[in-house]
Amino acid sequence: MKSPDNVRDTLMKITSLRKTYKNTKRLAEIIKVLSKFGFREVITETGLHRFLGKTSDDTAKDHQSQIEKLSRPVRARMVLEELGPTFIKIGQILSTRPDLIPPEWAEEFSELQDNVSPVSFESIHQVLDDEFPGRLDLLFDSIEETPLAAASVAQVHRAALINGDEVVIKVLKPGNRERVEDDVSLLESMAELVEQYFSDLGYSPIEVANEFSRELLREVNFIQEAQATERLYRYFEDDPDISFPRVYWQASTRNVLTLEEIKGTPLSEISPAQLGPVLCRKIVANATKSVFKQCLKFGFFHADPHPGNIFLLEGGQLCFIDCGTTGHLDKKTAEHLVDLVAGVIKGNIQLLCRVVIELTDVDPAMTDRRDFRADLQQLISQVQSTPLEHINLASLLSDFFIMLQRYKIRCPSDLLLLVKALSTIETVAAEIDPTFDVLAHVEPEIEEVVTSRYGLGAIRKRMQKTLTSYLLLLEDIPRDVQRFLDHARHHRFTLNLELMRIEHLGEKIDLSSRMMGMAMIIAALIVGSSILILADRLSREQGIIGHIGIIGLILAGVYSAGFVASFLLPKKKQK
Repeated sequence: MKSPDNVRDTLMKITSLRKTYKNTKRLAEIIKVLSKFGFREVITETGLHRFLGKTSDDTAKDHQSQIEKLSRPVRARMVLEELGPTFIKIGQILSTRPDLIPPEWAEEFSELQDNVSPVSFESIHQVLDDEFPGRLDLLFDSIEETPLAAASVAQVHRAALINGDEVVIKVLKPGNRERVEDDVSLLESMAELVEQYFSDLGYSPIEVANEFSRELLREVNFIQEAQATERLYRYFEDDPDISFPRVYWQASTRNVLTLEEIKGTPLSEISPAQLGPVLCRKIVANATKSVFKQCLKFGFFHADPHPGNIFLLEGGQLCFIDCGTTGHLDKKTAEHLVDLVAGVIKGNIQLLCRVVIELTDVDPAMTDRRDFRADLQQLISQVQSTPLEHINLASLLSDFFIMLQRYKIRCPSDLLLLVKALSTIETVAAEIDPTFDVLAHVEPEIEEVVTSRYGLGAIRKRMQKTLTSYLLLLEDIPRDVQRFLDHARHHRFTLNLELMRIEHLGEKIDLSSRMMGMAMIIAALIVGSSILILADRLSREQGIIGHIGIIGLILAGVYSAGFVASFLLPKKKQK
């Protein structure tokens, strides 16, 4: 009878084999789509065409000439759309990451649409039955069969609860969770492969893949979206101008999200000419105030406030929906962003370098480079020639992060989500009321951050905190001195030295020893075999000694070839 450990190991092996099979099958699909949209050079140069049992000529035949006329970013977007929900979401995430891809690719990926044909209502009803077994009729009075919207991951239906509340339910399409999890597994495996052989990308592919994995898995977990919506709902619960939909937790699960139905009109369906200048200004003022308040005051913000996600209610009130993508901004980071803007406006390069060091994990030596400071000066010159009221904050931050990308400095993802949110809301403001001064309107929120850092009250709190720390240190000094003297009295001092990368030194010494040993073996084979062959030829009767010498030379040749090949083969990157 097998032990529990053996059974567990067997199950793990079976699971691993299934995972490998799924990854292999999905990789074949990806290669076919790449070939279909004209990326045959990627397939042939990497040798992936052999994976499909095709030659490079076969792959070229699959290529369509009309597709080749399109730009690479456009074709890449079409590839992502063809590969389905996971890759659409990856493209949408990449559109907010100009630190990872060129700006023109990010702009093209921002056009990704995941509107697709809906699945049948029978499939949706089956999901609801599985999520609320025996309780579906106790929760919902009615559910409309025709969906309000259908995306690649989920679709939305209008419904009514038993108590009469009108709601919308967002239901994850059947099979999407498994598909996303499989694609995430493949993405992580590919990232490990890339990191082994490419060390000059400026960022860790494994870290990026892990970040994408968290974001993708969050997309198929509606509990997290419900928590984000509930949090923003509480923040603006008493605000007469801004609102978020209410979450019905009794009818929400990981695969189903039930929200209050918003009786309004999306800004994307409204023409500014129909509203009048007063209402237009109020809409823009409320929208910008909301986003900046979320970012600077609450530190938690809706990262995708495009016109389709903002509903206009009566009296100019706005309601934000679809809180699946959110960002965090801690107080310290908000202060650094204010310092960034102040440093650019005042032309303080030293302050900007300090901000770069605080916001990223860059080596401080980078900020001392002449070309880096020259680019900062160029950024300052562009802004200082612009009147303060015409400064575009989102463009300023975007230019700053694009500049960092040129030096392969990776920025925190939440900061880039912030840039996306600010850019989106400024675009909305420009479309509805081009004369609206966004920076002047949000000045109170910025002043609040500045005051919280440089005001007399903030300085007094910092001084109190520092003084308290020093008092605690003074209080601990006598005890620490006594402990030091005790150790000295009993000769118990221990010196711990940590030599950085000493393990790599050991590996190098070990490798060198093996190389010397191999070289000595090869040399001995060559010399010994030569002596045997010479001795055999000098003897009157040639015999087995000469054959042994020839065998020795052949072995020396094989060892030499392996010795040379070990230097030519790519090495796994050392961490």
